[in-house]
Amino acid sequence: MSQRQLFVTTALPYANGNFHIGHIMEYIQADIWVRFQRMQGHQVDFVGADDTHGAPIMIAAEKAGLTPQQFVANIAAGRKPYLDGFHIQFDNWHSTDAPENHALAQQIYRDLRDIPELEGGSLIERRTIEQFFDPEKNMFLPDRFIKGECPKCHAKDQYGDNCEVCGAVYAPTDLINPFSALSGAKPELKSSEHFFFKLSDPRCVAFLEKWTQDGKLQPEVANKVKEWFSVRTNPDGTTSEGLGDWDISRDAPYFGIEIPDTAIDGAPAKYFYVWLDAPVGYLASLKNLLDKRGESYDAYMANDKLEQYHFIGKDIVTFHTLFWPAMLHFSGRKTPNNVFVHGFLTVNNGEKMSKSRGTGLDPLKYLGLGMNPEWLRYYLATKLNNRNEDVDFNAEDFMLRVNSDLIGKFVNIASRAAGFLTKRFDGQLTQSFGEQGTALLGDIHAAKGSVAQAYDAREYGKATREIMLLADKVNAYVDQHKPWDLAKDAANNEALHQVCSLLINAFAELSRYLAPVLPSLAQAVETFTGTSMQNWHATGYVATIQPYQHLMQRVTPEQLEALFEPPAVVEEKVTPGGEDIAPTISIDDFAKVDLRIAEIVNCEAVEGSVKLLRLTLDVGEGKTRNVFSGVASMYKPEDLVGKLTVMVANLAPRKMKFGVSEGMVLAASHADDKTDAGIYVLHPWPGAKPGMRIH
Repeated sequence: MSQRQLFVTTALPYANGNFHIGHIMEYIQADIWVRFQRMQGHQVDFVGADDTHGAPIMIAAEKAGLTPQQFVANIAAGRKPYLDGFHIQFDNWHSTDAPENHALAQQIYRDLRDIPELEGGSLIERRTIEQFFDPEKNMFLPDRFIKGECPKCHAKDQYGDNCEVCGAVYAPTDLINPFSALSGAKPELKSSEHFFFKLSDPRCVAFLEKWTQDGKLQPEVANKVKEWFSVRTNPDGTTSEGLGDWDISRDAPYFGIEIPDTAIDGAPAKYFYVWLDAPVGYLASLKNLLDKRGESYDAYMANDKLEQYHFIGKDIVTFHTLFWPAMLHFSGRKTPNNVFVHGFLTVNNGEKMSKSRGTGLDPLKYLGLGMNPEWLRYYLATKLNNRNEDVDFNAEDFMLRVNSDLIGKFVNIASRAAGFLTKRFDGQLTQSFGEQGTALLGDIHAAKGSVAQAYDAREYGKATREIMLLADKVNAYVDQHKPWDLAKDAANNEALHQVCSLLINAFAELSRYLAPVLPSLAQAVETFTGTSMQNWHATGYVATIQPYQHLMQRVTPEQLEALFEPPAVVEEKVTPGGEDIAPTISIDDFAKVDLRIAEIVNCEAVEGSVKLLRLTLDVGEGKTRNVFSGVASMYKPEDLVGKLTVMVANLAPRKMKFGVSEGMVLAASHADDKTDAGIYVLHPWPGAKPGMRIH
């Protein structure tokens, strides 16, 4: 099989908040596909970035008393626990405010603006338009800060650029009964010069009509997009007029990328609308990755065998199937091979997610409850297909699929055989499986092609069903041969050896089939069996096993109950740092707490925990202490080594899962930020020495 060159992205999350479960579902879907392609031997570059520009970021940063750059940096600092926690392995994570994106977005704009007359002329046009202005906020309103009634389907409370109900695209001035989402005021119309990408140009229409209908989109998506090209009468009597031109500029003040050559005669520069530069962030993140590897971005993109794929949600189809391919094509760049669209994630039979009602699924809460990330990866895989359909997370179904299928059918295959092989045969396996065992292993090997086809087509539900049917066959073999009965008589040793060896080999092959979904478990199986789980086409048999280590726990009802437990309702009041001052104590009470200056002489991540760091502290005692601190979301281990801090030196040692903690390092956080970036270790002024007591 010839090696393919794949460039893969997911939609860029807007940098005004933490990841939600919808992001995680999309990233898991893409990560499974990327891992499978790599197992095929293909070269894959899988990149993402924070979408950082636009008025919402600017306004949120102002409210927080930060610059937009500081605001988005704080959001970016909290991404790692989510990605690492769910084994999502991007090759690069970047920002649309990075220099690469500024340069690429401006060059794409110039290329669209400067198309020679012989080729049809520029696709950029200047127009003076009437634009909504908020008289209370004294600023032009971005589309997303104008709301009103959709002019096409008449859905209420829709944004100023497109309708989330019917998918229609329109100008903000087309909205019925518009209002400012910032102040609630009725906006006024004022004149302003704007820049438009002429999407209605016959060149664009002809290109997009062909591009959107030649297999690059799922059939249901292509059919929906097709509706946007034609002039038609809608059921409500309104008329749709086909593709309209796209306003790509915004007035200052705006956090974004300046449009070249617009700051003329002292006038403020115009800025790109965020949806122009956001998808360019895919290319910018790739360029940043290639630069770090010392590779040429231009040569990479010039490779005619390069394949480009985007995984996105159904709410942003318009931008990725019209604006983005047209921008790329007419600026002389490669267009995507496919745009893979998925639906939304709902909870418990289609209920919309709501944190206040306890129907939200918080990714970090999931991890914090000790729930295995691969439970969720597997469950989502069983539900995902290659169609634009919503996925429902049902708690009872989740427990059944994990406990019954993943553990009961699959993981238990290894546990039912490994002990006998270790105790009776010193971990050595035979390659003689008997006629029935050889046939069963042949059936498993024969499924390799169909399982691969399902993964490649993003039919993960089909792949997992086929794998579990194979596991059923293996378990039927176990029930027929009953190794626990064979072990009762030494005369059955040869048969026991054959049966258990067959089971381990079957388990190893099924583990390889599940490796894109369960990468951590696959790594453990690789250690256990000594066989590669990273090569889909690996051959050969397991010769020796290591002593069996438990691979996966079952889901408990208590975990699911805690996961969906609604947050406690508390009265809203202003409190310093998000929590009340503790009850008053006397000076004698305070004197009981021995606070000491400590030097962090070593720091390392704690395997199996996304929150903890292991700190080795010198408190001036002539020996060091071991302390666990939940600050991994904020600090890299190397950032803390050599720093001074403050610790509670007379706290009773505490035995934890990862070892004994001999004190407590003092850190500050807002009460609402304990699960995120925003935990700050106390750092004394220079001159303090290890062992000094704080009075």
